[in-house]
Amino acid sequence: MAKKTIIINVADNVAVALTDLKKGEVYEGVTLAEDITKGHKFALRPIKKGENIIKYGTPIAHATEDISVGQHVHTHNVKTNLNENLEYTYNKVDCALPAGKMRQVNVYRRANGDVGIRNELWVIPTVGCVNGQAKEIVDTFKAQYGEEGFDGIFTFTHPYGCSQLGDDHERTKFMLQKMVKHPNAGGVLVLGLGCENNQMDAFKAGLGEIDATRIKFLVCQEVEDEIGTGVELCRQIAEVIKKDKRQLTDISCLKVGLKCGGSDGLSGITANPLVGLFSDYIVSVGGTSVLSEVPEMFGAEQLLMNRCKDKATFEKTVKLINDFKDYFRANGQPVGENPSPGNKAGGITTLEDKSCGCTQKSGSGPITDVVFDDGFVTAKGLNLLNGPGNDMCAVTNLGAAGCHLVLFTTGRGTPFGGFIPTLKIATNSELAAKKPNWIDFNAGAVLDSDFPTQLEALIELIVEVAGGKKAKHEINNTREIAIFKTGVTL
Repeated sequence: MAKKTIIINVADNVAVALTDLKKGEVYEGVTLAEDITKGHKFALRPIKKGENIIKYGTPIAHATEDISVGQHVHTHNVKTNLNENLEYTYNKVDCALPAGKMRQVNVYRRANGDVGIRNELWVIPTVGCVNGQAKEIVDTFKAQYGEEGFDGIFTFTHPYGCSQLGDDHERTKFMLQKMVKHPNAGGVLVLGLGCENNQMDAFKAGLGEIDATRIKFLVCQEVEDEIGTGVELCRQIAEVIKKDKRQLTDISCLKVGLKCGGSDGLSGITANPLVGLFSDYIVSVGGTSVLSEVPEMFGAEQLLMNRCKDKATFEKTVKLINDFKDYFRANGQPVGENPSPGNKAGGITTLEDKSCGCTQKSGSGPITDVVFDDGFVTAKGLNLLNGPGNDMCAVTNLGAAGCHLVLFTTGRGTPFGGFIPTLKIATNSELAAKKPNWIDFNAGAVLDSDFPTQLEALIELIVEVAGGKKAKHEINNTREIAIFKTGVTL
């Protein structure tokens, strides 16, 4: 018979329902005082007003009233402990990982030594004013030439590139430049208007050395027929990238982003721990994993800091956390108000509750580096990446920083996909059964199986996707980008 409840850590004073439970039933030696919905928590012992709620072995909130044994523990009777910047200390823990089994992946080897898991042709607008032209170039190219011999032609539209100042302008430019040089693109047409802030000459200069047969530029105001000219430039690029072939290499070449969205009470019990095991695996064989969503580290940040490889990395992590808290307060927003209505409906009570589940995607390995807005992931191992928790922004950031694909855990479900393969991993079997056109992998199966078995299945899927198997969002042609904005619009 399947387990119906779980106590995640022996220190916890709450248990989590793995299925809907009825008042009067007995679980974990406790008689339920009320119905408990799947993913939600109930008290294992009396909890006094002001006492901490302990889940994952760490405080996730404090009680706002006395809570009886078997009572539902959620937003109606607890409150976050988060507020101001904290004083952090570096208490280094041993995070050594045993070496895993090396596997092979079939990828594209680029001239600069990078690898790509796709060989696509991208049309990237420098400014939102030419989004329509970018789409028409792609549609016309496909109608005239098709996509045989490479992995498809796509455009990634956005509303930015003009009427921006300071950090927003620089961030837009950096993000688009990093996309242009992403190894999943065999070639790119950069499409500008001509009068925008994001001027083509400065944009090109910031790219550094490029292969002019694979990266071409078009300013629409400078030609009579931008569609015809754009299609011809794409044809020239396509003839080059059609010659690229996949080759086998070690899986250690992969950079894998870690993301969650539409989380529920099972996220920290099934999908996130499973992804954490994959993170440990890829790190153990010399590969790279990347954890972002900085606001969803709040409340679990000290646990991450203790895993930093050295004091310098710890100090960069402190800056990562405190800079984002400062950003919240500069905009008059509370630090702890993160869980969405869907998160709360699924059993997540506070940001600490969400964060302690979210950060499990990072596994247990050492943190080797912290990457800020204008950087690429260059260090092997587990990296932290600056950026918000918003799904589109976070996946865009992960891709722009160099990730080849993203493992995206979800309890509520989402059809979203980024400009790189975005594998949706369900936290529960019901979602996987209900949305097979969205979900790539069912981590809910660990409740009826075990983590080692499901980890092997997940690794096999990642090997297949790296070798060309399409993620569900790619099949559905759902590909989006979003550039994080913090300032004014002119």
